[in-house]
Amino acid sequence: MKRNRLGRSGIVVSEICMGTMTFGSMADEKTAFEILDRSFDAGIDFYDTAENYPVPPDPSYAGRTEEIVGRWMKTKPRDALIIATKVSGPSHGWIKAAVRSGMTTLDRHNVMRAVEASLVKLQTDYIDLYQTHWPDHGARYEETLGALDDLVRAGKVRIIGCSNETTWGLTKSLAVSEKHGFARYETIQNNFSLNNRRFEDELAQACRQEKVSLIPYSPLAGGVLSGKYNDGAEPQGARFTNYKQVGARQAAMVKRFINDKSLASTVRFKAIAEEAGIAPVTLATAWSKQHDFVASTIVGATKAAQLPEIFAAADLTLSADVMKKIDAVTKEILYPMG
Repeated sequence: MKRNRLGRSGIVVSEICMGTMTFGSMADEKTAFEILDRSFDAGIDFYDTAENYPVPPDPSYAGRTEEIVGRWMKTKPRDALIIATKVSGPSHGWIKAAVRSGMTTLDRHNVMRAVEASLVKLQTDYIDLYQTHWPDHGARYEETLGALDDLVRAGKVRIIGCSNETTWGLTKSLAVSEKHGFARYETIQNNFSLNNRRFEDELAQACRQEKVSLIPYSPLAGGVLSGKYNDGAEPQGARFTNYKQVGARQAAMVKRFINDKSLASTVRFKAIAEEAGIAPVTLATAWSKQHDFVASTIVGATKAAQLPEIFAAADLTLSADVMKKIDAVTKEILYPMG
């Protein structure tokens, strides 16, 4: 499997990263181990988790995912794994963290508490990539980055990154790091898929110019691009089938991911995949990693049977003709997810 550098750092990773956010909720530990083992055997060395996982977030089981990943890590050489995790952002915005009673602003106190807890759960003495899970635009970037820089200098973290950031937030953070000599964000982890190409509007250019790598999540648009929600289907056990009954925030997510425009574009992409002789999942995954600003695409699975169509994208480069057809759909059905 091809490997790419994360930002300007010394870390090089497989161009597919295995996400773990359902481990401990939608996938039990036995299933999680099977998914992780098969990923490792397929050449994936990059694994992403967070202190707030699994999803949907719940204080009764927050941190369970890191614990599962930590136990699995003991079955592999630590040096063979690139482990990424995250510190939760502030709970006064669009989401309330399931850890520390929701008191999770990105100040030094919370960053330090979070990393120590993650090191214990992961059963390791260092984290390869430590990310802010969502930004705290009302706080001082100097404090957040100063704390993260201390962790890098202490050897507890190798490099740092951000997630769900804006163009302003990314460039602001880079300016602060340059001014004070702090470690810089080498990566940004944002939503990016065939149904959500907003990253290309501004952030892609910022990443190119500043040498920051995107590690996109949700390349299947929450599973929508697999086609399993087409024609009004509500598959049993599927994320958005469950989310309809969890709470207001999750219900709002369902409407963003599953709507007339997103389903219409999914039908078109499915036809392009069929014409190319590949599965829609393979098409979506291959397309995601086929961008110069992307270092590694974060995929996810709740059962091992989903893996072959994902892994099929590892050595696949979509033809110029296929990419042209995809772009035509994008131009015709603008911003399916808003």
